[in-house]
Amino acid sequence: MSRTTKPHEIVERALELSTADGCVVIADEHSSANLRWAANALTTNGVTRGRTLTVVATVAGAEGTASGVVSRSAVTDADLEPLVRAAEAAARSAGAAEDAQPLVPGRAADPAFTEAPAETSSAVFERFAPALGESFARARAGGRELYGFASHELTSTYLGTSTGLRLRHDQPNGTLELNAKSPDRSRSAWAGRATRDFTDVDPAALDEELAGRLAWAGRRIELPAGRYETLLPPTAVADLLIYQSWSSAARDAAEGRTVFSKPGGGTRLGEKLASLPLTLRSDPREPGLESAPFVIAHSSGDDASVFDNGLPIAPVDWIRSGTLEHLVTTRHSAGLTGLPVAPGAGNLILDGGGDRSLAEMVAGTERGLLLTCLWYIREVDPATLLLTGLTRDGVYLVENGEVVGEVNNFRFNESPVDLLSRAVEAGRTERTLPREWGDWFTRAAMPALRVPDFNMSSVSPGV
Repeated sequence: MSRTTKPHEIVERALELSTADGCVVIADEHSSANLRWAANALTTNGVTRGRTLTVVATVAGAEGTASGVVSRSAVTDADLEPLVRAAEAAARSAGAAEDAQPLVPGRAADPAFTEAPAETSSAVFERFAPALGESFARARAGGRELYGFASHELTSTYLGTSTGLRLRHDQPNGTLELNAKSPDRSRSAWAGRATRDFTDVDPAALDEELAGRLAWAGRRIELPAGRYETLLPPTAVADLLIYQSWSSAARDAAEGRTVFSKPGGGTRLGEKLASLPLTLRSDPREPGLESAPFVIAHSSGDDASVFDNGLPIAPVDWIRSGTLEHLVTTRHSAGLTGLPVAPGAGNLILDGGGDRSLAEMVAGTERGLLLTCLWYIREVDPATLLLTGLTRDGVYLVENGEVVGEVNNFRFNESPVDLLSRAVEAGRTERTLPREWGDWFTRAAMPALRVPDFNMSSVSPGV
């Protein structure tokens, strides 16, 4: 499809071409800009643009309604009708869809539906790039090297259906990852930030933070595996709770397959999971973490349904004051489980009632470990949501309120659900970038957590 063809026109044309009983068309207009640097110097930069079109066809049959989904990028005018026909053929050859529901009814069209897509460009780095250059100079003078990348993406999604829905959502997404290394590469420290537009990112402050961590690493201390009082920074908390969120489908819980399943049947809804007043929530209109206020589903699964495209997403408390309140449901799984409809959202916020910064929590620690981040997180046991993974880019020993050196890395074995029950302090909630899941989920705000007995199951040679 020509770049001069407007996205809303593509949606309307695809709907006109449809001969199925129902049709959903999603046009995603993507643009991105990025900077990369190594050893205190920019190396590459670039801007990309693209378009992806998804067509969902639904066909009623004697045994129920079937669906067919086809997505393609770089769709031309000549490709549009074959794409629609391919979705219809897929629906007609499929069996009845288990998650079949009536398509979401139409409502007032978004006034911006017919407007041009939003686009990012290298201009998003107008203030950030000079500040980054100044940080290179300071790092060079301080005997350290900076490596990393900055990326900004903007996706305009146009959703139209045969029931009359015409919805539009613009989603900016920016990430910054910065590594500082000693010239001999023996010491490394990492910091990351999530942002909507790079106006709130200060590379000088990040460089100063990393310089302090490299200084801490000047003293090396070897520790054995074991359980340690541990301060998990917001980025590590985000990585653990994002995985927990991905594992919170109501249907899986009701069928006895997850940590949220109740022994003997049913779910753990209403059960106290944490002694601290922790509230884990999502809100599409959370300031600074705004996400799509309606369902955008390119495929169906236990936690999403193409039949729910366009369904409004409301604020929801997944855990409220320590008690499990909601699990993720589609309209179909809500009907199966008898639970309220609660679609998954594009952000995640943990509030714990604390107001201390991570530095203040360090100052209040008699002896414990301070982590930088986690990576290579993998599931060991879905029944308990036991996860394993590695620490990375700095584990520090705290004694009498001060960091006294860097210790070796560890492999950990922990369940985020169990961690919530054992946490004894939550710090101040702040926006953060998850290290492990930053390619898939960036809109998170978390506090640091103090866990009295975090399980460092073995020593790792990783850095």
